[in-house]
Amino acid sequence: MNKYLVAYAGTAVAMVALDMLWLGLIATPLYQQGIGHLMADTFNVPAGIVFYLLFAAGVVVFAVSPQTGGFGWSKTVTMAALFGFFAYATYDLTNLATLKDWPLGLSLIDMAWGTLVSALAASAGKAAMDWAG
Repeated sequence: MNKYLVAYAGTAVAMVALDMLWLGLIATPLYQQGIGHLMADTFNVPAGIVFYLLFAAGVVVFAVSPQTGGFGWSKTVTMAALFGFFAYATYDLTNLATLKDWPLGLSLIDMAWGTLVSALAASAGKAAMDWAG
């Protein structure tokens, strides 16, 4: 199987699993408290699927695949962390700039989460790619 598809699968599975844990068990009260008035009653599954498909592709393209050949772990993690930070910061800082009463603390927590989950998902993708490689 193509090592890049394996890297993508490893990245996507890790990202979804970690994000479901984060959203399902840890962060929901934070979001409810900070932006509960904006939250939908139900999760938009198609939009969520598209997000995870695209975000995992971004992590692989910009952080995992440039580090082929069984090396580059620190660079993979660093590039993925930066990718996650910039992506989540774009969302959170845009909301902070344009939405009334958007909580700064929530933005900071969300940007930290985006940084961490991207680094962890890229680590899974890199491990999968090295294994397939």
